[in-house]
Amino acid sequence: MSIENSKRAPLPGHPGAARRVSDLLPVFPWDRLEPYKQTALAHPGGLCDFSVGTPVDPVPELIQKALAASTDTPGYPTVWGPLELREAIAGWLGRRLGARIGPQAVLPTIGSKELVAWLPGQLGLGPGDQVAYPRLAYPTYEVGARLCGAEPVAYESVDELDPARVRLLWLNSPSNPTGRVLPAAELRHAVAWAREHRVLLVSDECYLELGWEAEPVSVLHPEVCGDDHEGLLVVHSLSKRSNLAGYRASFVAGDPVVVKELLEIRKHGGMIVPAPVQAATVAALADDAHVAEQRARYAARRSALRAALEAYGFRIEHSEASLYLWATQDRPCWESVAELAALGILVAPGDFYGPAGDRFVRVAFTATDERVAAAVERLTA
Repeated sequence: MSIENSKRAPLPGHPGAARRVSDLLPVFPWDRLEPYKQTALAHPGGLCDFSVGTPVDPVPELIQKALAASTDTPGYPTVWGPLELREAIAGWLGRRLGARIGPQAVLPTIGSKELVAWLPGQLGLGPGDQVAYPRLAYPTYEVGARLCGAEPVAYESVDELDPARVRLLWLNSPSNPTGRVLPAAELRHAVAWAREHRVLLVSDECYLELGWEAEPVSVLHPEVCGDDHEGLLVVHSLSKRSNLAGYRASFVAGDPVVVKELLEIRKHGGMIVPAPVQAATVAALADDAHVAEQRARYAARRSALRAALEAYGFRIEHSEASLYLWATQDRPCWESVAELAALGILVAPGDFYGPAGDRFVRVAFTATDERVAAAVERLTA
């Protein structure tokens, strides 16, 4: 190598480069939990992992069969997917959410997290723009803003936001991490605010079929949006309701103009849901029985863990929907994480989801019945 070449500027992403994309992002939160996981793993009875909230139950057989039947698909699928898929999505939105919507206004995505992370950039947001999200929220809303150079802004009420700068407004009901369900009146207010100020409203509704003590409502319901989807998108996932986290099956729907723009952008990026997963999605959305069965499993686990946590001294707030219990001992969250890790129980610290969560832990009830029973025994011993 010549002296001249050895002095060239480092490649993007290499140490010494002027700016790396990773420098724009917060520390990946789950890395901070690793020492506590090691403590929990050392428990004689083994680890009870309630931290991430990943499904552990089998993929329903009818979905597995649909996937297997579509494995001989050598050609490229399309980003939009076949009409059968889009009709299945639109049909589910009508049947389960009360949304009157056509197949031209839906788009399959490769899991909901990639959409959340890349949506602001795909819509052309950047420096000077603001992306607003709830004060306690899934961290990827902030990441999506930072990836495109926009400013992330956490809010308690939409009325405190600067309408001149906010370009994208995230709602999340039922909430991750708190399990809070926004009432229809609050959703209507957010829709009215966004429309008045020409802000795109995107509602993350991935837990909408998992209401326990409240009935979640979609922003696409006519009682919320007036049967007009202009300026509105919803995000839905099959990961939780159908145990399809490994399939990366999800979709976005709403304003047909925005959906069409996303389609064109995602075509150029080759962001295509694999054909077998598209077929599996059709089967999953057509069947409600397996969702009811999975709900029953989660309901039993939720009830057992809630009672045990309360007996141990935790207070549960919100948690009326989703797959999580939002629990506090009224002390710093990492102290609760450490105490539970000593019992072999791993939970997520509340400050992963914003400073307002620093005295809470999030407990996912997605572990097996056997692991839930083991945790209950330890908490109530």
